[in-house]
Amino acid sequence: MDSLHLQHNPADLDSLRPTTDASASFDEHEALKAILLAGSAHFDIQTVASISTRSPSFPLYTASIGSRDRQAPAVGFFGGIHGLERIGTQLILHYMRALLFRLEWDELLHQQLQQVRLVFMPLVNPGGMWAHKRANPNGVDLMRNAPQRAEQRVPFLAGGQTLSPLLPWYCGRPGAPMEAESAALLQVVRQQLASRPFSLALDCHSGYGFDDSIWFPYAKTRRLMAHLPEMFALKTMLERSHPHHAYSFEPQSNQYLLHGDLWDHAYDHAPPGNLFLPMTLELGSWLWIRKNPRQLFSRHGIFNPIKAHRTKRVLRRHSDLLDFLTRAAFAAPRWLPLAERRAQLMQLAMAHWRPRRTP
Repeated sequence: MDSLHLQHNPADLDSLRPTTDASASFDEHEALKAILLAGSAHFDIQTVASISTRSPSFPLYTASIGSRDRQAPAVGFFGGIHGLERIGTQLILHYMRALLFRLEWDELLHQQLQQVRLVFMPLVNPGGMWAHKRANPNGVDLMRNAPQRAEQRVPFLAGGQTLSPLLPWYCGRPGAPMEAESAALLQVVRQQLASRPFSLALDCHSGYGFDDSIWFPYAKTRRLMAHLPEMFALKTMLERSHPHHAYSFEPQSNQYLLHGDLWDHAYDHAPPGNLFLPMTLELGSWLWIRKNPRQLFSRHGIFNPIKAHRTKRVLRRHSDLLDFLTRAAFAAPRWLPLAERRAQLMQLAMAHWRPRRTP
């Protein structure tokens, strides 16, 4: 794997032209390039890595828009960390495309973007998506590739393993540098999000359970994060502004522990004094399988809606969450708890998200 461009080089617009060789690309990559090309006058587009497969190489793109003030709040949207989970990438692309159309007429959006920065990295694992695999071209599960280990027992294999890249959920070789995709994501977070006084991140996944979930650190431990009051305030705002949402909002450790979670690593390495709140949107694909059991016989069907009307419904349903996070960042001074209010929320949050007892 080649990591030639970890200095955020401006993307060459010619590289965004459609690929003539269909075998050297895939739909989501072409859709991303088309959006970036159409929005090149608005987005700051950069290449943060070059990812090699056994045949083509893929630039790893980011696109940013909004305030250039380094003190302004920011929101990062990430997807495609697991190559089989296309719906997460499609959701972010859908939001980016709508954003470009709204720029033509939405004066409130223009005012919003004067005070908040949006950062998009919709396709973190293009090599895996091209090869129709969960892992990257080196066989590494990127979401288990950070160096930290879980403090307690993890599910066999699924919590991360270092036995072989031929088995699923491979963390990578112990002591080896992180994969180019993982390093690039963490650098984007470090430079464009966590370096600010306040930032949020949403990483879009699919494939776990019947319900849609929003998870936040930690995945490595059942201890609760230091910024629990802020996360509880955000959860409360979501429930009050979207009272009919169906998200389960909780620490990932309430479900299971795992080694090498990238968002645990990013949260723990945020500069002291800055507030960085990362979240993972886990779309519950078991519901799609229950409605269409034949999806079990398709590798993509386990992680993505297959029928077109269900895909449209997912894109329509979850775009509100991305817009909510943008508004929450914009209005951060109005809702972030301070002093006595923060202490009160800490008590409420600890009672609500009390760590489960381990067997």
